[in-house]
Amino acid sequence: MILNSEKIQKKIKRMALEIAERNYSEKEILLIGIAHTGMLLATKVLAELQEVFPGECSLIELTMDKKNPVSIQLSEDQNLGGKVIVLIDDVANSGRTMLYALKPLLKDFPAKIETLALVERAHKQFPIEVNYVGIKVSTTKDEHITVLTAVNEITGAEISENK
Repeated sequence: MILNSEKIQKKIKRMALEIAERNYSEKEILLIGIAHTGMLLATKVLAELQEVFPGECSLIELTMDKKNPVSIQLSEDQNLGGKVIVLIDDVANSGRTMLYALKPLLKDFPAKIETLALVERAHKQFPIEVNYVGIKVSTTKDEHITVLTAVNEITGAEISENK
Protein backbone atom coordinates (compact mmCIF):
# COMPACT_ATOMS: atom_id res chain seq x y z
CA MET A 1 0.00 0.00 0.00
CA ILE A 2 1.51 3.34 -1.04
CA LEU A 3 -1.38 5.56 0.12
CA ASN A 4 -4.14 5.11 2.68
CA SER A 5 -7.38 7.11 2.82
CA GLU A 6 -6.01 9.64 5.32
CA LYS A 7 -2.95 10.40 3.17
CA ILE A 8 -5.12 10.58 0.06
CA GLN A 9 -7.38 13.19 1.66
CA LYS A 10 -4.33 15.31 2.57
CA LYS A 11 -2.98 15.05 -0.96
CA ILE A 12 -6.35 16.02 -2.46
CA LYS A 13 -6.53 19.06 -0.18
CA ARG A 14 -2.95 20.07 -1.11
CA MET A 15 -3.63 19.69 -4.85
CA ALA A 16 -6.80 21.80 -4.57
CA LEU A 17 -4.80 24.53 -2.81
CA GLU A 18 -2.17 24.39 -5.56
CA ILE A 19 -4.86 24.75 -8.24
CA ALA A 20 -6.30 27.77 -6.44
CA GLU A 21 -2.85 29.35 -6.01
CA ARG A 22 -1.79 28.89 -9.63
CA ASN A 23 -5.13 30.17 -10.92
CA TYR A 24 -5.94 32.87 -8.34
CA SER A 25 -6.72 35.53 -10.96
CA GLU A 26 -9.10 33.32 -12.95
CA LYS A 27 -12.88 33.67 -12.74
CA GLU A 28 -13.69 30.04 -13.49
CA ILE A 29 -12.06 26.61 -13.37
CA LEU A 30 -13.57 23.60 -15.10
CA LEU A 31 -12.54 20.19 -13.78
CA ILE A 32 -12.87 17.27 -16.19
CA GLY A 33 -12.73 13.84 -14.58
CA ILE A 34 -11.86 10.82 -16.70
CA ALA A 35 -14.62 8.25 -16.16
CA HIS A 36 -14.71 6.07 -13.10
CA THR A 37 -11.88 6.63 -10.61
CA GLY A 38 -10.70 9.85 -12.29
CA MET A 39 -14.22 11.25 -11.95
CA LEU A 40 -14.41 10.19 -8.30
CA LEU A 41 -11.09 11.94 -7.66
CA ALA A 42 -12.33 15.03 -9.53
CA THR A 43 -15.42 15.15 -7.30
CA LYS A 44 -13.19 15.14 -4.20
CA VAL A 45 -10.91 17.83 -5.65
CA LEU A 46 -13.95 19.97 -6.54
CA ALA A 47 -15.24 19.84 -2.94
CA GLU A 48 -11.85 21.04 -1.63
CA LEU A 49 -11.38 23.61 -4.39
CA GLN A 50 -14.75 25.23 -3.68
CA GLU A 51 -13.52 25.90 -0.14
CA VAL A 52 -10.47 27.90 -1.25
CA PHE A 53 -11.13 29.27 -4.76
CA PRO A 54 -13.20 32.47 -4.93
CA GLY A 55 -14.31 31.96 -8.54
CA GLU A 56 -16.71 29.48 -10.05
CA CYS A 57 -15.77 25.79 -10.12
CA SER A 58 -17.59 23.18 -12.16
CA LEU A 59 -17.15 19.53 -13.10
CA ILE A 60 -17.93 17.37 -16.10
CA GLU A 61 -17.04 13.78 -16.96
CA LEU A 62 -15.01 12.51 -19.90
CA THR A 63 -15.74 8.96 -21.04
CA MET A 64 -13.48 6.90 -23.26
CA ASP A 65 -12.27 3.36 -23.88
CA LYS A 66 -8.72 3.59 -22.53
CA LYS A 67 -7.53 0.63 -24.62
CA ASN A 68 -9.05 1.97 -27.87
CA PRO A 69 -9.58 5.73 -27.43
CA VAL A 70 -11.37 6.42 -30.72
CA SER A 71 -14.62 7.73 -29.26
CA ILE A 72 -14.34 10.30 -26.46
CA GLN A 73 -17.43 11.94 -24.96
CA LEU A 74 -17.99 14.75 -22.47
CA SER A 75 -21.00 14.51 -20.15
CA GLU A 76 -22.06 18.04 -21.13
CA ASP A 77 -21.78 19.77 -24.45
CA GLN A 78 -20.32 23.18 -23.69
CA ASN A 79 -18.00 25.73 -25.20
CA LEU A 80 -14.57 25.33 -23.60
CA GLY A 81 -13.16 28.43 -25.29
CA GLY A 82 -11.20 30.69 -22.97
CA LYS A 83 -11.70 28.42 -19.95
CA VAL A 84 -9.13 27.06 -17.53
CA ILE A 85 -9.42 23.27 -17.57
CA VAL A 86 -7.94 20.72 -15.18
CA LEU A 87 -8.01 17.20 -16.64
CA ILE A 88 -8.06 14.60 -13.84
CA ASP A 89 -7.28 10.88 -13.73
CA ASP A 90 -6.38 8.57 -10.87
CA VAL A 91 -3.05 7.25 -12.21
CA ALA A 92 -0.74 8.64 -14.88
CA ASN A 93 1.10 5.64 -16.29
CA SER A 94 2.31 6.10 -19.85
CA GLY A 95 0.53 9.41 -20.46
CA ARG A 96 -1.58 7.83 -23.22
CA THR A 97 -5.02 8.27 -21.62
CA MET A 98 -4.47 11.95 -20.86
CA LEU A 99 -3.00 12.60 -24.30
CA TYR A 100 -6.04 11.14 -26.08
CA ALA A 101 -8.42 12.83 -23.61
CA LEU A 102 -7.02 16.21 -24.68
CA LYS A 103 -8.30 15.83 -28.24
CA PRO A 104 -11.92 17.02 -27.74
CA LEU A 105 -10.77 19.75 -25.33
CA LEU A 106 -8.60 21.53 -27.91
CA LYS A 107 -11.29 22.29 -30.50
CA ASP A 108 -12.65 25.35 -28.63
CA PHE A 109 -9.27 26.92 -27.76
CA PRO A 110 -9.31 26.85 -23.93
CA ALA A 111 -7.21 29.44 -22.08
CA LYS A 112 -5.20 26.74 -20.34
CA ILE A 113 -5.26 22.99 -19.77
CA GLU A 114 -3.59 21.51 -16.71
CA THR A 115 -3.47 17.90 -15.55
CA LEU A 116 -3.86 16.22 -12.17
CA ALA A 117 -3.23 12.64 -11.07
CA LEU A 118 -3.28 11.10 -7.62
CA VAL A 119 -0.37 8.80 -8.56
CA GLU A 120 2.20 9.38 -11.28
CA ARG A 121 4.54 6.66 -12.50
CA ALA A 122 7.92 7.35 -14.02
CA HIS A 123 7.29 5.45 -17.28
CA LYS A 124 6.00 8.07 -19.69
CA GLN A 125 5.72 6.94 -23.30
CA PHE A 126 3.76 10.04 -24.35
CA PRO A 127 4.73 13.70 -23.77
CA ILE A 128 2.36 14.48 -20.89
CA GLU A 129 3.45 16.49 -17.87
CA VAL A 130 1.24 16.14 -14.82
CA ASN A 131 0.88 19.58 -13.21
CA TYR A 132 -0.63 18.43 -9.90
CA VAL A 133 0.58 15.14 -8.45
CA GLY A 134 -0.43 13.45 -5.20
CA ILE A 135 2.56 11.10 -5.18
CA LYS A 136 5.19 10.20 -7.77
CA VAL A 137 6.49 6.63 -7.65
CA SER A 138 9.16 4.73 -9.49
CA THR A 139 8.05 1.24 -10.41
CA THR A 140 9.21 -1.46 -12.76
CA LYS A 141 7.29 -1.99 -15.97
CA ASP A 142 6.03 -5.26 -14.47
CA GLU A 143 4.27 -3.47 -11.63
CA HIS A 144 0.76 -2.03 -11.72
CA ILE A 145 -0.72 0.76 -9.61
CA THR A 146 -4.32 0.45 -8.51
CA VAL A 147 -6.36 3.15 -6.81
CA LEU A 148 -8.82 1.43 -4.48
CA THR A 149 -12.38 2.69 -4.06
CA ALA A 150 -15.47 1.82 -2.04
CA VAL A 151 -18.87 3.51 -2.39
CA ASN A 152 -17.86 7.02 -3.50
CA GLU A 153 -14.63 7.01 -1.47
CA ILE A 154 -11.00 6.56 -2.44
CA THR A 155 -9.61 4.17 0.15
CA GLY A 156 -6.04 3.59 -0.96
CA ALA A 157 -3.46 3.05 -3.67
CA GLU A 158 -1.26 0.01 -4.03
CA ILE A 159 1.42 -1.47 -6.24
CA SER A 160 1.05 -5.03 -7.49
CA GLU A 161 2.78 -7.27 -10.01
CA ASN A 162 1.22 -7.43 -13.50
CA LYS A 163 -0.29 -10.81 -14.17
